Amino acid sequence: MIRKTAAALALLALPAVGHAQAPTATADSGDTAWIIAASALVLLMTLPGLGLFYGGLVRAKNFLSVLLQVAAVAAIASLVWIVAGYTFAFGDVTNGWLGSGRAVMLAPANLYDLRADTTLPESAFALFQMTFAAITPGLMVGAWVDRARFSWVVAFTGLWSLIVYAPVAHWVWGGGWLGQMGALDFAGGIVVHTTAGISALVVALLLGRRIGFPGQPLIPHAPGLTMIGAMLLWVGWFGFNGGSALTASDSAASAIINTHAAAAAAALVWIAIERMTFGKPTTVGFATGAIAGLATVTPMAGYVGPGAALVAGALAALVCYGAIQLIKVKLRIDDSLDVFAVHGVGGMMGSILLAIFMAVGLGGTGYAEGFGVGSMLGLQALAVAAVAIYSAVATALIALAVSLFLPMRVSEDEERQGLDIANHGERGWEFD
Repeated sequence: MIRKTAAALALLALPAVGHAQAPTATADSGDTAWIIAASALVLLMTLPGLGLFYGGLVRAKNFLSVLLQVAAVAAIASLVWIVAGYTFAFGDVTNGWLGSGRAVMLAPANLYDLRADTTLPESAFALFQMTFAAITPGLMVGAWVDRARFSWVVAFTGLWSLIVYAPVAHWVWGGGWLGQMGALDFAGGIVVHTTAGISALVVALLLGRRIGFPGQPLIPHAPGLTMIGAMLLWVGWFGFNGGSALTASDSAASAIINTHAAAAAAALVWIAIERMTFGKPTTVGFATGAIAGLATVTPMAGYVGPGAALVAGALAALVCYGAIQLIKVKLRIDDSLDVFAVHGVGGMMGSILLAIFMAVGLGGTGYAEGFGVGSMLGLQALAVAAVAIYSAVATALIALAVSLFLPMRVSEDEERQGLDIANHGERGWEFD
């Protein structure tokens, strides 16, 4: 009887023991599905969005070369990310400057089942971040169109991805020193647009002006393609900013609403400026304004309300339009497709405005404990300045080092002929 009673008690105890065990953490399928979809949207921004946006702005003889450069840059940056970029950016935190080598080659055995502080498998997180790493150096292509040698572009952007992008991503997003201080960047105003914008300006200065700039008008050959490219970028940006919430949640939806509001406001203000300055709005102006608004709202998308996003978009149009006039007209720097004036200035401005617009009284999410508008403003300015200085110095060194082996610029004859034929042996829009 005693043995039977003990056995019965043991059987009753088994379910209790099972419920007492801590459940194993698993990825959320809804969040994972959203991040995979968002990754596709961000890649859509690059291929074909950015290619068409830039391709329509150049002359016909350089259209195919721009498409090839954007695609090749995305390809080399993606491979660099897989081999070492991800682990340098998001490997385990060691000293605050560079991630550990845990995830070299994204070996499945070395990836966590669940990325820390997310509900995502680390493979999905690495995929999403790879699309950011692919588009960031692609943005710089607009600074050197018509004159940069293809082999130099590929080598330079591969090294840039490893030496500039990956460390900065670690500083801000990967648990590095800026993130530890409390600096914020929701989706890339510092990590993407500041690095690319500053680096683009440096390369434009090193390469020098295109033949004919600034006296000869270098007219876009297909503004319609630019408009289509901008539309694809606009749609893809929903994944760029919305995906940066890393959850399929209210935070993602709010970021997308803010993204759309800023783009719409900036595009309309830009064509209003065009109407007042030279009498009519243009498709290129609408497209450029939208991109300026998108770049400006990116760092703040998840931290502010729609009203603040709308104001940020309007400011983006005013400030970035003025930056183009300063860079191209007054300083005569041939940043061909205005990468610095639109992406760089927009991203840096948005990163600093974030400190103001995130206040609860303005509809934002509020400040972390110990921070107020003044301290946050100072920290954001420090983060922007530090990343800008590092990007400028590192870019100059990489560009010059690569040029020792691969010339940066094509010859004058090749530039006059057009890079579609000179570099790639393709005839573009011509027919026999």
